[in-house]
This record gives sequence, C-alpha cells and structure tokens, in this order.
Amino acid sequence: MAALIVLAVIVVLVVITMAKSVAIVPQAEAAVIERLGRYVRTVSGQLTFLVPFVDRIRAKVDLRERVVSFPPQPVITQDNLTVSIDTVVYFQVTNPQAAVYEINNYIVGVEQLTTTTLRNVVGGMTLEETLTSRDSINGQLRVVLDEATGRWGLRVARVELKSIDPPPSIQESMEKQMKADREKRATILTAEGHRESAIKTAEGDKQSRILAAEGAKQASILTAEGERQSRILRAQGERAAKYLQAQGEAKAVEKVFAAIKAGKPTPELLAYQYLQTLPEMARGDANKVWVLPSDFGDALKGFAKTLGAPGEDGVFRFEPSATDDAAAPVDDSEEVASWFETKSDPTVARAVAAAEAVAHKSVDAPAPQQLQVEPPVPPNPSSEPVMDLLVDPLNPS
Repeated sequence: MAALIVLAVIVVLVVITMAKSVAIVPQAEAAVIERLGRYVRTVSGQLTFLVPFVDRIRAKVDLRERVVSFPPQPVITQDNLTVSIDTVVYFQVTNPQAAVYEINNYIVGVEQLTTTTLRNVVGGMTLEETLTSRDSINGQLRVVLDEATGRWGLRVARVELKSIDPPPSIQESMEKQMKADREKRATILTAEGHRESAIKTAEGDKQSRILAAEGAKQASILTAEGERQSRILRAQGERAAKYLQAQGEAKAVEKVFAAIKAGKPTPELLAYQYLQTLPEMARGDANKVWVLPSDFGDALKGFAKTLGAPGEDGVFRFEPSATDDAAAPVDDSEEVASWFETKSDPTVARAVAAAEAVAHKSVDAPAPQQLQVEPPVPPNPSSEPVMDLLVDPLNPS
C-alpha cells in the first residue's frame, strides 16, 4: 500500500515537472521569462522549454495595437470655461521587457499622461479654438505621449478627441448663436433670391418689350412698304388700263373715220345724225332750255359745201383728198409690253420671304439688335419700281 502511495506521488511530481518545463506562447503575444527572479529572455509565438522550479513566466504582453478609451476629463480653457473631454489612444507594445520592468501599469500611466498633457494643451486655447482645433490638439498629444512612453516600450500611433462637451449654459448660448446665424443666412439668401428674381423678371420684361417694339417697328415698316408697293402696282395697272382704253378709243375713231370716208355721207345724213344726237345732249338734269338757231339749215349747207363736192345729181358729197393720207400709228408694243406682265417681281418675292423668315425665327440672344432698313430708292420712270429689301436684324448677311 505504501509503495502505491509513493508511486502515485512520484507520478504526480513527474507530471508537475513536465508541466512546469513546457510553455506555449501564442502568436502576437510575448512572454517575459525569469530565472531565479532575474530576466532571462523574451519569447513570442513558439513552444518554450523551461527549467522546472527555476524558470518562470513573469508576464505575457499583447503585442497587437490596442485601443483604449479614457473617461471624460474636466479641462479649463484659456477663457476660464470648463469643458469635458474624453480621449481615445491607439498604442502598441514594442518592447515587452520595458513594459514589464519600467512601469507598473502602462495603461494607467498612459491615461494619466494623456490627462495632464491635454490640460496643458487646452489651457492655452479659448473655447472656440478648442472646438475648431481638434487636429492640432491630436497632433500635440501624440507627439508628447510618444516621447514619454518610448522608455516604457510603447509606441503611440494616434490620439483622438472623442468628444468636447462645454457647460450646458455655453451649449445653450452656442445653439442660440448658431440658430441666429442660420436665420441670418436664410434671410440673406431669401433676400438674394428675391433680388435675383426681381432682376430676372425685369430683364425678361425689358427683353419682351424690346422684342415687341422691334416686332411692331418691323411690322409697321413691312406694312408701309407693302402699301407703297400696292399703290405702285395699282398705279401701273391703272396706267395700263388707260393705255388700253385710249388705244381702243383710237381704234374706234379710226374705224369710224374710215367708214365715214368710205360711205361718202351726204349733208342730209349728217343732219339726221345731228338731230339724233340732240336728245342725248338734252337728257342731262341740268339742261332745262335748248335754243336752236334759225339758220340751222344754212349752217349745214355751208358745212356740206366746205367738206364735200357736188355730184352729177347736184348733191354735195364728201370727197376725200387725193393727198389725205393718214399717218400710220406708231407701234409702241415693245415699249409697253412690260405694263401687262402679271408675274410677281423677284425682288418683291425675295423681300417678302426675308420678312417671313425674320418673323418666324426664334430669338435666343440676350439683347435684340436694331432693325436696319435701307433708304427707299425713288421709282425709275423707265422701269418698274421695286420694293426695298429689309435687312434681317438676326442675320445681317
């Protein structure tokens, strides 16, 4: 029985010895090993063998970058206002031996150093500078902490101010100020908008009136030009009509005169025609009394003797003179041929087309150009008058 107990004790001692002689250090961790109370070595990420009851692991240190958030700390600014600032520090252990032997608790040391440095930096700034200089404060804190914690085996990567909370009264005042500023900017923007709207409206009204005036001016010019051309064409038509009428009357007179010559009228026929014409002459409303001369027959005899010659029967008849050759009428058909043309004048057609193009073109320019009209050309008596061309204000070419 005693032998079993001794055997069991020996087995237990062997197991304990084996457990004390082997240690597993995971990756991203470092183990500080002491032998008989003195530092021997630092191991990381490997299987480590120890001398039982002589070597021991003093501490295991995490080598990863750590993020530590510290509680808010009261800080007094340069303008004697107390603000509450909480910070976040990003650091990493680079020397496990120094982190174990140079300081008791490096996290507490970083916290206290951060608090004191923060009070020193913020104490030289006003509240407004503190609220608007986060990057500057972060940079100063990181430099100071990195220098101070270097002998502890730490590397400070970043320092961030998580929040800056001024006193409630200051917050209320700041909110009122911000609200007033926002209202001011809103009022200014509204006024600017109304001003721009009024300016745009006035500009649009101005452009509309200018375009309307230009349109009315152009319409008046085109109307006047059209009326002038209409009068000219109407006068040409009346001239051609009078010419045709005069030509017809001349032809009629020529035919009548030729018929009279060929018929050799007697004084009795002339007297008969004269008597038939008298009622037509007396038909007017203004003719009340007609007086016929008593020697009317003698006058007819003298007229017959003057214009006629006695025939074999003693009757006076009209005898044309042997040398009475009427002059042939002048042929002016080529000269007046253009009076009777009904085709449209190409110049007038081009002017009308240009006016219609201007009237239908959309106006995109900010300011309309002035309408220019060429001075009217006086009509040439030897040729047809033409309408002056209008210059397109949008396309002068």
